[in-house]
Amino acid sequence: MTRGDGIRVELVERLVAVQFPHWGRLPVTPVERDGWDNRTFRLGDDMAVRLPSAAEYAPAVRKENRWLPWLAPALPVAIPTVLAVGKPGFGYPYPWSVRKWLPGETADRATIDDPVEFAAAVAEFLRALQGCDTAGAPAAGDHSFHRGASPVRYDQQTRRHLDRLGDRIDTAAATVVWERALAAAARPGTPVWFHGDLAADNLLVDGGKLTAVIDFGLCGIGDPACDLTLAWTMLSGPGREAFRRTVGADDATWARARGWALWKALLSLAGDDPAGQAAAEARVGEILADHERFGSVSRPAAAR
Repeated sequence: MTRGDGIRVELVERLVAVQFPHWGRLPVTPVERDGWDNRTFRLGDDMAVRLPSAAEYAPAVRKENRWLPWLAPALPVAIPTVLAVGKPGFGYPYPWSVRKWLPGETADRATIDDPVEFAAAVAEFLRALQGCDTAGAPAAGDHSFHRGASPVRYDQQTRRHLDRLGDRIDTAAATVVWERALAAAARPGTPVWFHGDLAADNLLVDGGKLTAVIDFGLCGIGDPACDLTLAWTMLSGPGREAFRRTVGADDATWARARGWALWKALLSLAGDDPAGQAAAEARVGEILADHERFGSVSRPAAAR
């Protein structure tokens, strides 16, 4: 089975009916917007079925099943609750899960009452996550696609894209940003929890406010700089300032976060989607402007 092929309503209905017959009569419907790593279907009114789309995403099922209940009590907003874990079947080769349905719209589509308040709420979530007990937790590695580790893992890929995109962006300035990120890559102290994919489509908004954070498939413990890319992928101006102030990022962490954000933007800029390329080009401009303004300025982080 290739990525996502064959994951359709009929398959989900059969898996649920055989493995969880008490839910077998509930309707299964596709969600309006689906992800890349997993396919998600609504199960009745109050549940969702989540199925990895490829082998490299399957370990996340076991990881989330183990660690989401551990993290949830310490966090200020809801995260997914796993109700059951299914087995491979009917040609589908990976473990899968049934979860509670979390209401709300993703932040990239929702109306947000106050962008500064929203940015601070996301930062407060991250501070709480970073404060969770790390005993026995999975260290950054292949399972997190090396989020939570040094961005040096992606050095060759980043430099290839910089070489190819010289007619689209200021590659000299971008190279400085990237090299500053690598130079600041050693994070002292005890590793902390990171989410690993803190993007707008993994933040749920209800009533204009942040109400849930989803998709912990890349989570682990390590360097939290990878979670700060939201500063450039979604936030701007006062919202970005509130985010940094509330999360308490020092200069070195912020430099590493810029590096992660630049890497992600370059991947999109080198892609095939014209809309994605335009957004990524604008994002690179934001990253370079932020570095020019603050890159060599030491600013105190908020007290932890």
